[in-house]
Amino acid sequence: MQYGFVKAAALAPKIKVADTEYNAGEIIRLMKEAHGNGARILVFPELCVTGYTCGDLFHQELLLTGARQALQEIVEASNGMDGLFFVGMPLEVEGKLYNTAAVFSDGRMLGFVPKTHVPNYSEFYERRHFTEAPRGNRILELPEWGAVPFGTDQLFACTGFPALKVAAEICEDVWTPGPPSIRHAMHGATVVVNLSASDEITGKDAYRRDLIRMQSGHLVCGYIYASAGEGESSTDLVFGGHHLICENGSLLKESERFRNETIYGEIDVERLIGERRRVSTFDTVYDENQYLVSPFAIYPEERKLDRFVDKAPFVPGNRAEREKRCEEILSIQSMGLKKRMEHTNCRSAVIGISGGLDSTLALLVTVRAVDLLGLPRDCITAVTMPCFGTTDRTYTNACELTKRLGANLMEVDIREAVTTHFRDIGQDMEKHDVTYENSQARERTQVLMDTANRLGGMVIGTGDMSELALGWATYNGDHMSMYGVNASVPKTLVRHLVRYYADTCKDSKLSEILLDILDTPVSPELLPPKDGKISQKTEDLVGPYELHDFFLYYMLRFGFAPDKIYYLARAAFQGEYEDQVILKWLNTFYRRFFAQQFKRSCLPDGPKVGTVAVSPRGDLRMPSDASARLWLDCMNKLMEKDTD
Repeated sequence: MQYGFVKAAALAPKIKVADTEYNAGEIIRLMKEAHGNGARILVFPELCVTGYTCGDLFHQELLLTGARQALQEIVEASNGMDGLFFVGMPLEVEGKLYNTAAVFSDGRMLGFVPKTHVPNYSEFYERRHFTEAPRGNRILELPEWGAVPFGTDQLFACTGFPALKVAAEICEDVWTPGPPSIRHAMHGATVVVNLSASDEITGKDAYRRDLIRMQSGHLVCGYIYASAGEGESSTDLVFGGHHLICENGSLLKESERFRNETIYGEIDVERLIGERRRVSTFDTVYDENQYLVSPFAIYPEERKLDRFVDKAPFVPGNRAEREKRCEEILSIQSMGLKKRMEHTNCRSAVIGISGGLDSTLALLVTVRAVDLLGLPRDCITAVTMPCFGTTDRTYTNACELTKRLGANLMEVDIREAVTTHFRDIGQDMEKHDVTYENSQARERTQVLMDTANRLGGMVIGTGDMSELALGWATYNGDHMSMYGVNASVPKTLVRHLVRYYADTCKDSKLSEILLDILDTPVSPELLPPKDGKISQKTEDLVGPYELHDFFLYYMLRFGFAPDKIYYLARAAFQGEYEDQVILKWLNTFYRRFFAQQFKRSCLPDGPKVGTVAVSPRGDLRMPSDASARLWLDCMNKLMEKDTD
């Protein structure tokens, strides 16, 4: 296992009903193939050793004996194979027949988990043959395997990675109001497997998919679902081999039905543990006497991550979903501002408009808010404040955008005021340092605040979450406002929100302006332009925002350490950034993130729009003087390793 990832497989052998010897051979063949492909949790379907559709043949002693012999052969074949294997078979215990999951590892039988809920309705008549699981656990003395636990309350724990605890339920169990997996998860199971034989009828696959996906979400767990496929009797039913691998509400992998294919998925157990740790309402039970815990091993092995890692975790990849997300975020932002303006009886809004992305989005949101309030759009005063770094392109876009939206345009050239300020404080005009830059930002904020006072209005903040995370804002300058509508919107998403507005506004001229703003390099425009073009590009100074947003997401959302974030970033940005580049900007991210918390500690109010936010009143209650040593030490080790 690397960085908490475990590779799982769901498999459906093409069986022959009641031919246990043949079925054992197919199970062993698939088992060896999947293990060779790196899978370390392998789940086969319900009763696959015999076939689910044996009917009254389950009453035949010869079939039950053949199943035991077949299982013995399968377990022996696992010698030398690390990981955990689940195979469905019938097992007679004290005169009763149980539908069980046989659990084994490296040639050792670890336990039998019986089915808790045995159906007897519609096409299912399992109670004709099987008994529901008894309460509690017991130890069976079996001639083939010695003392073996039998019962539903079992966990299988990885010796090298204690967070990986696996539990099992069988088919109908997950369709009931009280699935055993709830109890399993509360006792520490981070992965649940389900051995199933779910027949196919019209529309059932969609319900099944949602059921398994949501169960993984409810329990904050990985969920591996393997269902019977071709080979089962088609006398009355058809089985599609519909496999699913899910993680905390997300579908990692799904098989194509009617193909008996093997699917693989890499479950991030560290991510699950972090999420459970974060969610205070996730209940746990500490009852060592109730559950039997059996150990198994996964040997350390470096493998390339096959799991898809989205390089833009804040931005849905699917266009329809992305557009839905954009509309929802714009609504949250505008409703937040509407409420604040209503509460303060404010009938005027003041916003600094630069011709850049952030101020554009803030203006679009403000327009939405005043429309909701039933106020005229000219109650918005958009202030453009050209100074030493302003280019014709951004100035023109700022003016044209304001006019097109129907807001009131106000121009305040701050060059003279800043020059006077430089003279007052003894700043050399030719020294283009942080004082040169920040003085302009603070002068702009003063203009906005005083204009708002004059108009009885409210200053709308424009800074986004990515800038706040990096501290890329002037303290008591553009960092300050009366309501920050973009405070929890990352830069990568700002682009898509503006693009969505351009695509849906039904105003060709407005759309043209927005598209040109999108095409403009991100810049604070605080340094003089070169040949009339922007000379100060933010991403040249602090790094690509797509990398920083990626780092921010995995640090705050899941609490991952730098080495794991680097591991994920390499997978996500393979072919786009060299490893040294990722390391460089990851190191910059941690340095700036810790050093700039004091700016986030006094942020103005603003609406939360996603699962990650940096508000000091909500998601990020972090001391301003917290040490970054642990994180930077980890970064130093990574960079030393990279240079070896």
